[in-house]
Formats: sequence, C-alpha cells, structure tokens
Amino acid sequence: MMGWTLLADAGGLVEAVEETPLVTDPIGLLAILLSVLAAIFWASSHPTYGKIFKIVPSLVFCYFVPTLLTTLGVIPDASPLYGWVKTFLLPAALLLLILALDVPGIMRLGPKAVIMLLAGTLGIVIGGPIALFVVGKWLEPEIWRGMAALSGSWIGGGANFVAIGDAADCSSEMLALMVIPDVLVASVWMGTLLYMSGHQRRIDAWTGANASMIRELEERMTAFQERVTRVPSLADLLLILALGFVGCWVSHALGIQFQSIVNGAAEAKGLLAGLWGQLDANISATTWKFILVTTIGIGLSFTAARNLEGAGASKIGSVMIYLLVACIGASANFTKILEQPALVLAGVLWILIHVGVLLFVGWLIKAPIFFVAVGSQANIGGAASAPVVAAAFHPSLAPVGALLAVAGYVLGTYAGLLCMYMLKYVSQAIHG
Repeated sequence: MMGWTLLADAGGLVEAVEETPLVTDPIGLLAILLSVLAAIFWASSHPTYGKIFKIVPSLVFCYFVPTLLTTLGVIPDASPLYGWVKTFLLPAALLLLILALDVPGIMRLGPKAVIMLLAGTLGIVIGGPIALFVVGKWLEPEIWRGMAALSGSWIGGGANFVAIGDAADCSSEMLALMVIPDVLVASVWMGTLLYMSGHQRRIDAWTGANASMIRELEERMTAFQERVTRVPSLADLLLILALGFVGCWVSHALGIQFQSIVNGAAEAKGLLAGLWGQLDANISATTWKFILVTTIGIGLSFTAARNLEGAGASKIGSVMIYLLVACIGASANFTKILEQPALVLAGVLWILIHVGVLLFVGWLIKAPIFFVAVGSQANIGGAASAPVVAAAFHPSLAPVGALLAVAGYVLGTYAGLLCMYMLKYVSQAIHG
C-alpha cells in the first residue's frame, strides 16, 4: 500500500501526493524517461499534434513532463540514475557535440558572450541582497548564510556552493534548505530559456540584435553535415560511442588526478600555496573534467574524427543531452513550494533581478538572445546545463556554453564572497 500525506483540504477538495514514488528502480526510471522522450518526439512529428510544438519547443516538454511525473509521485526527485547521467553521459555528449566544432566560426562570435556572462554574475551578486531586503523579515535571521552559499552555486556551481557555505559558516541543515530554491527556481528559469530557444529569430528581430555571426556558424555547420552525411555502419556507431566514453573516462580520471595535485600543492608554503589554494577553491575535479573533455573534443575537431559527424555523432550526443534534460527536470518537485514559500519568493525575486540586468545589458549591446540565455545559464546552471541550453539553440553552439560555464566556475568564489558580505550587511540591517 502506498502512503499518502495530506497537504490541503480547502472547500472539500483534498489534495494529496504520494510519499513513496511509484517507480524508484533506476532501470524503471530509465525506461520511463526514454518512453517520455520517444512519445514527445513522435508527437512533434505528428501532422496534428505537432502543431503545438511550433509554439512550445519539444525540449520544454522533455524538461517539464518529468517534473510533472515527479510532482505527481510517479518518479522520485532523487535517484542514482540522475547522478550517473550527469557524471558520465554529459561529458560524453559534450565530446560528441564538439567533435565537428568550427573553431574559426566560434572565434568570430566576438566578446558579447563574455559580456553577458559578467552581466549575469552582476545580477546574482546584487540580486541576492535586494531579495533578502524585500523578503528578509519573513525569514530567519541566519538565512543570509544559506543565501551566500546559493550565490556561489548560482555563479559557479556545486564546488562554489560548498566553498562559500564554509566561508559563511553555514550549517548542513541550512545548506539542505537552499536546495529548494536552487532546484525549483533554477529549474523553472532553465525551462524558460529552453522555450526561448525555439523563438530565437523572432526575439532577435524584435530587439534588433545582430545575430548574423550565429546564423553564419549554424549555416556552416549545416553545410558541413550535409557534405559528410552517410549511412552509418556498425563500425561508425561503435567508434562514436567509444570516442565519447573513452573521452569521458580519461577526463574523469585525469580530473581527479589534477585535483589531487592541486590539493598537494596547496599544502606547500609561501605565495605559491596561496595561489594554488585559490585554484583549489575554484576548480574542482568536476570542473577539470569538463575542461579536459572540452579540450579533447576541440583537439579531435582538427582530425579526421570530425567526419564522424556525417555518421551521426552529434545525434547520439543529442540523445544523451535530451536524457540529461529529462533527468534534470525529474529532479524538481513543485510541491516543495509549500515547504518554504518565503524562501522560494526570495529565489524568484533574485532570479528576476538577474534576468533584468541581463536584459538591460543585452539591450545596450544588442546581444542576441542566445548570448543572454547562455550567459545566464553559465552562471545559474554551470557546466551541467549551460551546454544543454546552448545546444538547444543549435548543436554546434554547445561548446560556447561549456567554455562560459568554466569561466563561471572561476568567477564563483570571488563574486560569491562579495555577495556574502552584502547579504550579511542586509541581514544585520533587518534583524539588528
């Protein structure tokens, strides 16, 4: 028998959700998520049902349908499957998407991507203190410590979440509480960015942004794909999978080794120790993994391996990306809103300020919506989702998301510390 927890009884309407998800086995979860993805893409190609996908991109459904299943108690919001896909499939997918990289085309995109990354960081740094000032009276006095840790996560990622949390002397209970706005608010915003990807040309036309360099890169990639496309042989498919997972394994193993070297160097004395200590705080084994797999992919793009794009390398990488999107979506649970409504409100205000700064700067420099979206996600989501958002605009743009996410990791600790001090000051002003 399934247990049920009563959430509300208003006007005779009883709302309840399952305490124990219907399916928890990783194999069962994989079957459900793949079935969801297959159903969505079948519907998107249907002559009747496909009309809705002209309004809402299929990637949005790939994201929010698993979220709905989690909220309804069909699948859990935490599973070893989700961690495995993020740890191993994402690096392999990145390598396969980067394999046909057009390096000259990427270089011609110019500085706007970096400007939007910095604008996104600024929005997080000032957004947290402003949100705390508005909502702080409904939150406990020590909430600034958890929000400081969250600022590290929203600028750099998990490693910075822990680093800034330690600097703010944040308790493990407070860190756990921050998961609610981190997952919920960030998930809704990522879904919004995925929606924008399906309307990028219309948005750019409305804002007057010059997206010619992006369109040129997309056209060059499309022309290259058409030139090398062939019916893949079994050897082609096996080679593609081998390259993806060997690259993942090598980058994963070397990332751990690099982190060990950094830890060892940080124990030395003198100035070098301080420099290595800062590097250790900013670049974790996971970050090294994404740096390395991106580097391997870029290196392979200058070899004959690039022609594997014609056998479907990016399509296989895209399958992995879509599965990752489904897993990220499944990690969110909208019932969490009921647990900490004031904290969720603070997170929403924080994101809105971040978005406001991005849109203002984007308007000033006439940045395409692609740069706005990836500049935001490189902060909020880091290497786990910035390439996903970039690939939603076009598979050839995934490396841009990966490179900006690495830059976000480097910014995370420094900008997070600045945000921490501002949050502390605001908290003292509110609570004395």
